Amino acid sequence: MGESNKARAVPPPNGFIPDISIIGELNPDVILYGVPSDLPEEREVLSTGFTLTLGSSSAILAHNLSLLGSQVSFTACVGDDVFGEMCCRTLQEAGADLTHIAYAPPGVNTGVTVILPLTGTRRIITYPGAMFELRMEHIDIEYLAAAKHFHLSSLFLHRGLSPDIPRLFSEMKQRGLSTSLDTNDDPEGQWGGVLDEVLQSTDILFCTERELLSIARVSQPDEAAEALAQRLPLLVVKRGIRGASAYKAGRRLDAASLRVEATDSIGAGDSFDAGFLHQFIRGAPLETCLAFANVAGALSVTRSGGTAAFKDTAHRTEFLAQHWNRPGL
Repeated sequence: MGESNKARAVPPPNGFIPDISIIGELNPDVILYGVPSDLPEEREVLSTGFTLTLGSSSAILAHNLSLLGSQVSFTACVGDDVFGEMCCRTLQEAGADLTHIAYAPPGVNTGVTVILPLTGTRRIITYPGAMFELRMEHIDIEYLAAAKHFHLSSLFLHRGLSPDIPRLFSEMKQRGLSTSLDTNDDPEGQWGGVLDEVLQSTDILFCTERELLSIARVSQPDEAAEALAQRLPLLVVKRGIRGASAYKAGRRLDAASLRVEATDSIGAGDSFDAGFLHQFIRGAPLETCLAFANVAGALSVTRSGGTAAFKDTAHRTEFLAQHWNRPGL
């Protein structure tokens, strides 16, 4: 392995003791607002706004979880380029430990996601780049196992690491960590591979209703949730403006979403995960985890992109003071 492939040591934050170890993808989001849903060919289309910000499910989760006050260690692969530097700097500023960030071989750039928010939906185009290059040789098991909890996002974007992901989850369980997974979308639409094997060592599965139907291979949400919940200690289904549901030991718990003036839904699901895990690792009751997850998701949509609402300290503090008055945050 060449020097550029090795993880570059970045000092952890002072007094750092990890709560959660995260493996995931790391890339920026390029968000173009005001684009028509029907894009004509061979025409120059103008957008009304533009944002370049930290993207990727796992990085948004790590960033926002850190700013909520959890200690996060993060493992991913980036290119040795300006986008990789930008993403790492943003995560460091939030307080995440990047000691084990890995760098792709020369010529492999950091990935990028282009998002076109449309009325009621959005289009997402990702160039994977370095995210396909993360491999088991970049992973330090002892580093991951130092935390209380292990999480992986975007299962189907880890092409290089994929064969070893079931072993990673199993090892974390054997080391006494709880585990969670957010599959996100499968670009191939197959929803197979190592998924079933990974679920055997997963304590918490986060998914949207669309992902739920794909994973369970069932056409009705309630039927899909009941079938999948039988295979997992805890299933958490994100339902957008209809709130969220948790399924555990034959029990279903629903929590309503928070009604706020929404600016941008990008990253809301990842922020939801951050809120849930922030409470979960502190031993909070399931009701508390679910309620705070909805608060974190609502905070996210009040600013553009997946991290801006959390980065704005005054806004974040005021929002949590208004919508969450429980101790122990």
